[in-house]
Amino acid sequence: MAGGRPDCRAAHGDNKMNSYEKKEKAMAKDMNVRWGWLKFMYLYTIAGAGGFGLGVLAMPATITTLFRWPVEEPVSLGVVGSVYAGLGVLSILGLREPLKFVPILVLQLCYKVLWFVGVVIPLLLSGRFPDYAILFVGIFTTYIIGDLIAIPFSYVFAKKSD
Repeated sequence: MAGGRPDCRAAHGDNKMNSYEKKEKAMAKDMNVRWGWLKFMYLYTIAGAGGFGLGVLAMPATITTLFRWPVEEPVSLGVVGSVYAGLGVLSILGLREPLKFVPILVLQLCYKVLWFVGVVIPLLLSGRFPDYAILFVGIFTTYIIGDLIAIPFSYVFAKKSD
């Protein structure tokens, strides 16, 4: 039993790890992996992005009213909801295999930083930053900080040998 869960390999009579799993575990042992932060960010993404995405898909009018968004074209809003819900679903898998799903957190970090650089800063500089976006700036900032702490960059950028 590893981490409080029964080992699936033992249940199926296969006690040997494949070579990929062995390499992953060895690399993670040598790297500075913050397991608690990784799992926290997956949970945060499930609750935040997943919950928000499901809300957008199930109750778009309520979400746009709640966040005081201008009325959006429904296809774009549906795409946003679907992407966020998808990130939430993939983060559920990240709880089971945190290192395997680190690219989800890297994607989340990248698009949020790009949003700040490509949208927030230009709107602030032009004096056209909408009040309704302040909440998103705050929320996205917490995700950026959490992702920067949680993502094991030494693992992400490590040169993997065959």
